[in-house]
Amino acid sequence: MNYWLIKSEPYEFSWAQLQQDQRTDWTGVRNYAARNNLRAMKQGDLAFFYHSNVGQEIVGIAKVLREHFVDATATQGDWSAVEFGPHKALQQSVPLKTLKQNPFFKDMDLVRLGRLSVGKVTPEQFARICELGGVRV
Repeated sequence: MNYWLIKSEPYEFSWAQLQQDQRTDWTGVRNYAARNNLRAMKQGDLAFFYHSNVGQEIVGIAKVLREHFVDATATQGDWSAVEFGPHKALQQSVPLKTLKQNPFFKDMDLVRLGRLSVGKVTPEQFARICELGGVRV
């Protein structure tokens, strides 16, 4: 299994909305590195759901329901989307500030590449964030 982090502004699409809808197509990614990360995802992979801009915190864990497919919102170019569903809410959110203050996370995509909307997470980082968030997966 691989682990990821996906970002969304909570006023655009929040964790609560994903829980309500039970699935969503992750569309609109227009960065090549983020697109390549979407394409590397496999059904069953888990991804932290991060509220960017407002909140700047990890709030839940989503699951890949459908591997990459053509992003229907793209009017030009070769872009991909992935379908996600909710897997588990964190008991307490994990703020970006907490991760930045801990040297363990210095190499994490979220810390190193702050503008990347879809990033990789190592199994060790995933386990540690789950601990901070008060959940077992």
